[in-house]
Amino acid sequence: MTPKSVATIPEGYAGWLAELKTRIANARQRAVLAVNQEQIRLYWQIGRDILERQNKQGWGAKVIDRLASDLQDSFPETKGFSSRNLKYMRYFAERCPDMQIGQQPAAQLPWFHIVVLITKLDSPIEREWYAQQAIQHGWSRTTLSVHIKNQLHLRQANAVTNFSAR
Repeated sequence: MTPKSVATIPEGYAGWLAELKTRIANARQRAVLAVNQEQIRLYWQIGRDILERQNKQGWGAKVIDRLASDLQDSFPETKGFSSRNLKYMRYFAERCPDMQIGQQPAAQLPWFHIVVLITKLDSPIEREWYAQQAIQHGWSRTTLSVHIKNQLHLRQANAVTNFSAR
């Protein structure tokens, strides 16, 4: 293997390499978002199915525990099928029957951001506000939780600014 040599780099190579790196990074980001969207859609569907079966057939918590165990046995390499998470899926389907948090498609957020929104906020308007902010600012789950705890929406929603006029 020959060592990298600056003298052997053809003209335009550095720019082309930078472009390729950007395209690769963008493709990876799109892939991560696509996987996240499918995961959120699956979790919502599982939650909807649990909710429907509980309402129609009177399923209780023991069935969710059994379902969790059976799914974990069937997919041992996959995380996310604990009883607790299945209950979050059900709660998600119940709280967001159209798979949206306000006007925001829930699939724009990572799963545990959604869990934070549906478990810490009762108001759909507040959930939507925090979802928008998390998407816009790229908040981590911890940051989202801190802002909810500190009721950021009350401070920012009432702030008088001339930002839109400028």
